[in-house]
Amino acid sequence: MVAAIIQADGRAISVAGDVADETAMSAAFDAAEAEFGGVDVVVNTAGVMVLGPVAEFDLDALDRMHRTNIRGTFVVDQQAARRVRTGGAIINFSTSVKKLAFPGYAPYAASKGAVDAITLILARELRGRDVTVNAVAPGPTATKLFLDGKDDATIENLAKTTPLERLGTPNDIAESVAFLAGPARWVNGQIIYVNGGAI
Repeated sequence: MVAAIIQADGRAISVAGDVADETAMSAAFDAAEAEFGGVDVVVNTAGVMVLGPVAEFDLDALDRMHRTNIRGTFVVDQQAARRVRTGGAIINFSTSVKKLAFPGYAPYAASKGAVDAITLILARELRGRDVTVNAVAPGPTATKLFLDGKDDATIENLAKTTPLERLGTPNDIAESVAFLAGPARWVNGQIIYVNGGAI
């Protein structure tokens, strides 16, 4: 990705780190500020999805998923709240499955419900800063995270849950993120459902 941006005459760096590790994320923000002079937009996409019924779900898997999805979102948002400049945007990632309520998704949906709460409250905590905080809640989207472990029949059935009768694409989601990162200055403290009309 960095190479593609540079090839297109852009500027980019890559910094690795565990989103749930506050020291690593502080260093990542430090690197961005050193390279670009500040931080204007944070798109918080890191996520883990483990599926299974509540009655049988492995609690260690629950803890690992929540470390990334809840603590990771909180840690990155904490850094963003301290550092994003006036006129900036913080964009978290939620999920439409909270409303679709597919069996097996309760642990994942619960973690994203926490993301919603963080998003809505942080938007209000940043009152007076001219920094927007929103979350994008994708529906079934053709990404590795979503497709992993699903057979063709399951994928086809999920695609038909939308009136558009297809899965979303990463570009569908990116368009909404770009809207929130740029022109959507009057959209704040919202969970934007990007799911082709599935709900």
